[in-house]
Amino acid sequence: MKQIVISDRTLCRERKFTFKEKLEIARLLEKIRVDVIELPPIRDERADPLCVRTLSAFVSDAVVSVEAGCDAGSVKRAAEALSAAKKKRIRVALPLSPVGMEYTAHKKPQKMLDYIREVVTEAKALAGDVEFEAIDATRAEEAFLSDAVKAAVEAGAGSVTLSDTAASMMPDDFAAFVSRIADGAGVPVYVSVSDLNGLAVACALLAARGAADGVKVAVGGDVTALSTFSDLIRNRGGDLGLSTRLAVTELHRTVRQIEWIGGERKDAAPSGEKKAADEGMIALEENADPEAIAAAVARLGYDLSDEDLALVSDEVRRVAGKKTVGERELEAIVASAALQVPATYQLDSYVINSGNIISASAQITLTANGKSLHGVSIGDGPIDAAFRALESVIGHRYELDDFKIQAITEGQEAVGSALIRLRSGGKLYSGNGVSTDILGAAIRAYLNAVNKIVYEENAQ
Repeated sequence: MKQIVISDRTLCRERKFTFKEKLEIARLLEKIRVDVIELPPIRDERADPLCVRTLSAFVSDAVVSVEAGCDAGSVKRAAEALSAAKKKRIRVALPLSPVGMEYTAHKKPQKMLDYIREVVTEAKALAGDVEFEAIDATRAEEAFLSDAVKAAVEAGAGSVTLSDTAASMMPDDFAAFVSRIADGAGVPVYVSVSDLNGLAVACALLAARGAADGVKVAVGGDVTALSTFSDLIRNRGGDLGLSTRLAVTELHRTVRQIEWIGGERKDAAPSGEKKAADEGMIALEENADPEAIAAAVARLGYDLSDEDLALVSDEVRRVAGKKTVGERELEAIVASAALQVPATYQLDSYVINSGNIISASAQITLTANGKSLHGVSIGDGPIDAAFRALESVIGHRYELDDFKIQAITEGQEAVGSALIRLRSGGKLYSGNGVSTDILGAAIRAYLNAVNKIVYEENAQ
């Protein structure tokens, strides 16, 4: 089975992401196990290096790659920004077509070959891992392209990317082109394909079946779509002899989060007619059988284990006892019930009393290791009382870092989602809960976070 390297270019898109957005997108990409997170060249010498260093501090599994090569100082700037990265790479990206060399790089062919040797040698000395990218490979003269690849590899490039930025080739032609260049490269060859004609995924797939070792993808933008390529490998990879490291069970949810951050959420403001049609795709009632629930979960793009599917089914039936579960409710249930650690504490029952003339009180019963545990407390409001009651049962008070509640559907029977972050030992643990009762959602979110803390403490 050939494992394809997935290099994500979402943060190289022309859209201007904020500092916080860049960090959140990188965190999400690390979560789904992309192999490489690509970043654009260092342009703002104050803000960009700070962003790369901050991002590198928590990206430990993926390679952090910064583009360079456009001018004499770009390699040094990239290397300095990558100083904190655990796995760092400088991406030397240069035009090799006659027009690109003449009008973008202002170099003749021989001068370009000399420059490639010079800049790759410098990058190798500063970062160790260097990738050479021909940004307009399909428009270059093939003999010169081969010479340029050879020059880069001899100077220390550990990988090469062939780009079709103009979408000028059909899939079979592109795959054959990549094979010809890769035969003489002697290092892993990646491909980056424009989706101008809607053929990026097909070009990338045929290239991967042939000589290509990796594919450049993104969420949004004009290259191969991350979710589409991942789905294709997941559905047909076994037959094609291809695989990736991607965490496919949570990939679609993560892609939606990135789309939301990038302002491309397709259902952000749908018309009433479209919204009704979308939500009508999934409608689960309390008596929904396991097959129907499994089919609905698969339609959202999740591939859950039998254990996670059982947890989701239980939650679906619980919520569906009060209202029909549609697409957005089901996605929130998957986020809160599946892909989680084993539950040390499980919610059995709760009673909350509150009003403007009485102090809020909470009585909560949990189950842990087969034992029933009870907690009672008074608080400054029903949420505070509930959390204090939980603390009395668990026997520990965690620092509350963040707490949010929101309705994920509309109407009087709206399903509420609660997000909570608890701090323990300097680390943050997030929990999510879903219920038609927002107090119930908050309690479930708290327990979700606590179970993660307990699980990690027991594993040490």
